[in-house]
Amino acid sequence: MNKKDCISACFACVNTCEACINDCIKNGNQECNMLCRDCADICTLCARLCARDSRFAEDLCALCAKVCKACADECRKHATHHDSCKACAEACEKCAEVCAQ
Repeated sequence: MNKKDCISACFACVNTCEACINDCIKNGNQECNMLCRDCADICTLCARLCARDSRFAEDLCALCAKVCKACADECRKHATHHDSCKACAEACEKCAEVCAQ
């Protein structure tokens, strides 16, 4: 795992998840909102643990990849209607890929 790539992908995912959360609140999309919140939180923690070379970073990266994949799957359902969901799905997929390595 390239820790620099992981940190970058995680923070990009956090940013898009936060934007998606705002839109999901406006649109009343509860499931997407909840997954984006979980994803943003896990990505933030994952980036922090990678940055400090925590011995738990690898384990958390595996969980992060799983959460990002779930979030991407949910956001993909709305990607044709909402640009924020499309961007979020793409960022989550990239983060899942990087964190799974």
